[in-house]
Amino acid sequence: MTSPSSTSPSGIPAVDQGTETEERRPAATRPATRSDVEAVLGALPLQRLGHRPDAQRAAAKRPLLERFSGVTVLLIVVDLVAATAAALIGGPTWKWGLAIGVAMLGARATAQLYRRRLWLSYYHDLPRELASTAGAFGLLAVLALLRTADHEMNTAISWTVVLFLLISAPLRMAVFQVGRWARRRFGRCERTIVLGSGPLGIDLVHSMNDHPEFGLLPVGFLDKAPPMPGTTLPLPVLRGDLQDAIVQQRASAVVIAFSHATDAQVIDAAITAHSQGATILLVPRMWELYHDAPHIERLRGYPLVRVTSAPTARFSWWVKRGLDCVLSGLALLLLAPVLGIAALAVLIESGRPVLFRQERVGLDSRIFTLLKFRSMRPATEAEAQTTWNIAGDPRIGPVGRFLRRSSIDELPQLWNVLRGDMSLVGPRPERPGFVRQFSEVHDRYWARHRVPAGLTGLAQVNGLRGDTSIADRSRYDNYYIANWSLWLDLKIILLTFREIFRSGQH
Repeated sequence: MTSPSSTSPSGIPAVDQGTETEERRPAATRPATRSDVEAVLGALPLQRLGHRPDAQRAAAKRPLLERFSGVTVLLIVVDLVAATAAALIGGPTWKWGLAIGVAMLGARATAQLYRRRLWLSYYHDLPRELASTAGAFGLLAVLALLRTADHEMNTAISWTVVLFLLISAPLRMAVFQVGRWARRRFGRCERTIVLGSGPLGIDLVHSMNDHPEFGLLPVGFLDKAPPMPGTTLPLPVLRGDLQDAIVQQRASAVVIAFSHATDAQVIDAAITAHSQGATILLVPRMWELYHDAPHIERLRGYPLVRVTSAPTARFSWWVKRGLDCVLSGLALLLLAPVLGIAALAVLIESGRPVLFRQERVGLDSRIFTLLKFRSMRPATEAEAQTTWNIAGDPRIGPVGRFLRRSSIDELPQLWNVLRGDMSLVGPRPERPGFVRQFSEVHDRYWARHRVPAGLTGLAQVNGLRGDTSIADRSRYDNYYIANWSLWLDLKIILLTFREIFRSGQH
C-alpha cells in the first residue's frame, strides 16, 4: 500500500483513481490559473467544477441553431430541384433518376460544396463542382455498364447528368447573389469578437465593416495588451474574459488575430470559444503563403482557417448519443446474468454494499455519481486521498481481483451511460479534487471536459491505465476530442475488447 507521502506519475501527491470510498465534494472549487493567458486576454476561464450558470449554458446551445446557414439550405434545395428536373427531362427510369440524384448530391456534399462559407463566390467553387460531377458521372457510368446493356438507357443517364449540371449552375449563381444581397441589406451576419487589437485585428475589422457580404459583424476587441500609442480602435475593447464576452455580446464567431499571443494562448482561446459553440476563424502564421482549400476562408485576401466545430455541435454527435442509449441498454439486458453473478460474488466475499458510488467530473465539469462493483472492503477517507494504485492491496480477494482484471467491475457504468452521465467512449472521469490538482500541473487537462466522460477511451486502449502518466492521458484525450468521429469511437471499442481479452490471458 502506498504511503501518504508517495507521489503519482504527475509529480503531485499520489491518489488512487479507483479507490472505493464515498468522497465528499470539496468545499472550495478553485479553478486552476493560467497567468500566461491572462497576460493577453484576461482570465480565460477553466471549466469550473459544477454546472455552468444558466445564461452560459443557453449561450453554448444557441449557436447550434445558427449553424443551419440559409445559403447552405438553399444550395441543397436548388440541387434537389435540378436533379428532379433533369430526371424528368432526361428520361431515365425512376430508379436511375433516384440514383443520379443521390450520386450528384452525395458527391457535392463530399466535396464540401454545402459548407458554411464567408466568400459567396460561384466561380471560386466551380473547379470543385466540376470535379465532383465528373466523379459522380464516372461512378454512374460503371454502374450502368454493370447493370444494363440498354444503349438508350445509358444515353438517358448521361444526358440527365449533363442537364443536372446545366440547370444547377444558374440556380447556384442566383443563391450566392441573393446571399450577398441579404447580408448587405438585412445584416444577416454573425456577431464576431476579434481577439487581438493590433494592426492585423484593426484591418480585419475595417474589412468586415466595409464588406458585410462576407457575413461577419464585428462587435468588439478582446486583448489585455493596450493598443499601440496613437492607435484609434474602430470598436471598443470588451471587458472580462472570452467566455463572458461571447455570452454578453451574443457572439457566434471568434476571429483569432493575436499580435502578441503564443501558440498555447491561441489554443486555449480556441478551446474556450469551442466550449461556447462559437465558430472559430484563425489567421494563421505566415498567412501570405496560404493557398485556398475547403477549410480556408477568404476575407478580402486574408486567409482565415475555419477550425472544425466542437464534436457536440455536429449532427453525428446525436447519432453517437443514440448509439450510446441503444448499446448500453442492450448490454445491460444481455449481461444481466453476468451482473447478477458478480453482485452475488461480491456480497459473499465482502458483504454489503455491492456497489460503491463516487463523485466524478463529466461534461462541462458537471458532477455525477459513478457506479462500480466493489472489489475490496471500503477504504478510509484519508487513504483515498493518498493512494494512487491499489494493485496488490491485501484486502482485494480472489473475486475482486478477477473483477478488476476482467473489467467486470466497470459494467455498472453502463447505467451511467444510459442515464446520460457518461458515453461508451470518452475521457475517463476523475474526482473533483484531483481534477483541480491535475489542471494546475498539466496543460489543458481541464479541456478534457468538453465531451462526456467515457466507459473506455483512447488513452486506456493505448496502455494508460492505473499508475501511468497523467500528461500522456491528457494528450490522448484532447487528441480524441479534436479528431472525434463515429469511426474513431468504433475503433476504440474494438481495441477495448482486444485489451480485455489480453488481460484475461494473464
